[in-house]
Amino acid sequence: MAILKIDKLSKSFGGLMAVSNVSMSLEPGELVGLIGPNGAGKTTVFNLLTGIYVPSSGTITLYRDGREIKLQGKKPHNICKNGIARTFQNIRLFRDLTVIDNVRIAMHKNVGYGFLSGIFHLPSYHKEEKMLTEKCMELLNIFKLDHKKDEYARNLPYGEQRHLEIARALATDPILLLLDEPAAGMNPAETSQLTELICWIREKFNLTILLIEHDMSLVMKICERIYVLDYGMAIAEGTPDEIRSDRRVIEAYLGEAANDA
Repeated sequence: MAILKIDKLSKSFGGLMAVSNVSMSLEPGELVGLIGPNGAGKTTVFNLLTGIYVPSSGTITLYRDGREIKLQGKKPHNICKNGIARTFQNIRLFRDLTVIDNVRIAMHKNVGYGFLSGIFHLPSYHKEEKMLTEKCMELLNIFKLDHKKDEYARNLPYGEQRHLEIARALATDPILLLLDEPAAGMNPAETSQLTELICWIREKFNLTILLIEHDMSLVMKICERIYVLDYGMAIAEGTPDEIRSDRRVIEAYLGEAANDA
């Protein structure tokens, strides 16, 4: 049983077809890569999956708790509530909030106390806020950010900002995590640590992960299956070994030079 199915998904901007008839399927617990040259449409797919863009055509179906949930046309906050979280290619933290508040704000959908309880700080407010704070600290501890909980996000080093963004995504309790170039801007040591972290959080949080990444060594090391886009179209799907030797993929990355090899 798939956790996510994308069927003939397309998105056009005026006369430009950014994504054309893309179909994908993710099984529960899989770690799947989505790769392709710059401008291939990878981030557009993520934006369609998370409601930032509305598809021109096609369907997006999430399967959760025996339910079939159609996501096309839903708002981003509704998609998040249904269990999809993401990070961004360019880090989008609340730079002028503290580290812990960046994570806490992602937990708003889990708050159970009412308006009056929040205004007058009734016992239910204090009980739930304590629980949320404890959960925030658990996440920050996983990413070794607990000792920086009161620092502003803007003051963190780049690698720690990446970790904080992932922690914030996990705070929404997703079943599907979309990571958009998480290793971008990292040095080899940081990338190696991130590789181990991604595999660990998949097991720890029982997640399915869809990963966009240009670091092919990372993709080939941790992804079980890989989809390849080129000019908005899916040109290949398979295991890392199959993708590595696929002629269409080689040509997409190397151009005409591949024909002369």
